[in-house]
Amino acid sequence: MRHRKKGKKLGRTSPHRKRTLQALSNALIENKKITTTVAKAKALRPFVEPLITRAKEDTEHNRRQVFRHLQNKETISELFTEVADRVGNRPGGYTRIIKLGQRSGDGAELALIELVDYNDVQPSGTGSGRSGGTRRGSGKGRRDDRDAASDDAPSDEAESVGTEDAADTATAEAEADDAEDAADADASDEASPDADAEEGDEPKSNG
Repeated sequence: MRHRKKGKKLGRTSPHRKRTLQALSNALIENKKITTTVAKAKALRPFVEPLITRAKEDTEHNRRQVFRHLQNKETISELFTEVADRVGNRPGGYTRIIKLGQRSGDGAELALIELVDYNDVQPSGTGSGRSGGTRRGSGKGRRDDRDAASDDAPSDEAESVGTEDAADTATAEAEADDAEDAADADASDEASPDADAEEGDEPKSNG
């Protein structure tokens, strides 16, 4: 049983886990932000924040206590000078964890852990990744796009007016064609009696 066993094992033995957190702490203090897995970031926060709290008071005892965990003189020097000055009077909460999604290789959950005082502006789009709405409302943007497209398109009245104009034009052309056909028919009817009369004047031949 793991009663009163604080922290995660991270799939490592105790000395391996301590060296992992030590390396992550040195990288965080040196670079002010690092990208790692969510599990490691959550394990790193309670490991490194007490060290930053000790760095607020620059004494020989505190330096030795921090050196027990970090084992790096350059990192300790930067922690007790630059980082301690930037932290100021902040009463804890020196780090921030931002989830970045899954890693493409093995699907592990990635996170960005950074020192808050070196990035006061929280990146946009952070959070749990959920919009807070229902799935039914997910098509709102597409509906807005369709509405905008319909506003740009010609209205139904304009289309109906254009259709009526085209129909009137076609009807007028058809009536003109019918009138021409009727005139041609009348002309042919008038010409036919004269032809019959001319044929009647010719003498009939005797059989």
